[in-house]
Amino acid sequence: MVNSRDSLDLAPFASPDAKAVEWLISDAPVPYPEAVAIMDARAAAIAAGEAPELVWLLEHPPLYTSGTSGKPGDMLETRFPVFETGRGGQVTYHGPGQRVVYLMLDLKRRRPDVRAYVAGLEEWIIRTLDAFNVRGERREDRVGVWVRRPDKGAGHEDKIAAIGVRLRRWVSFHGIAINVEPELSHFSAIVPCGVVDPRYGVTSLVDLGLPVTMEDVDVALRRAFEGVFGATGARLPETTV
Repeated sequence: MVNSRDSLDLAPFASPDAKAVEWLISDAPVPYPEAVAIMDARAAAIAAGEAPELVWLLEHPPLYTSGTSGKPGDMLETRFPVFETGRGGQVTYHGPGQRVVYLMLDLKRRRPDVRAYVAGLEEWIIRTLDAFNVRGERREDRVGVWVRRPDKGAGHEDKIAAIGVRLRRWVSFHGIAINVEPELSHFSAIVPCGVVDPRYGVTSLVDLGLPVTMEDVDVALRRAFEGVFGATGARLPETTV
């Protein structure tokens, strides 16, 4: 079933008076506690009017995170460090080959609507995937972006991108993760995002047969972001955070 979030009007997120969002790409894997500390500090500064909005693209070393809806049974095997986190959602894997994007946006100024914000993130991912001729879709009962897999059988679908957000004083942090070329076997140690139906798995752009690089995805992400959320500024040096 197609998600009713498809019908939401996303135009207010890209208001013409919004300032350009800072854009940062980290080349080396970022430890999870370090990333959370940076997000916390930046979100607080944005809420206080002391810093501009930021979109941060990075990769993590192999790890698992458990969101506010996480359950002990979702962790089948502890292969890598596990971090409890304040984002929404359940258990997921992060690691090399996965483009993680953390967004620190002032939704009070843009549009204070959590449901519409999640729909905006989904739309951003869908437009990014479309650049590679991949049709990503929303689902009514499953947050994230999915692709149909008729090659695996009737009704089979795989998740290609996850979403987990948190808000503090209407400033967002955490964000999205798109599977470019991660080691998909690492997802087998968890129940990804609590989805137990065997028809629903996990995939990546490379798993779908696309020879896509992380740099290719970054270009598509930026172009699609500006179509949903508005202008971005010049890429920042890593010393900024």
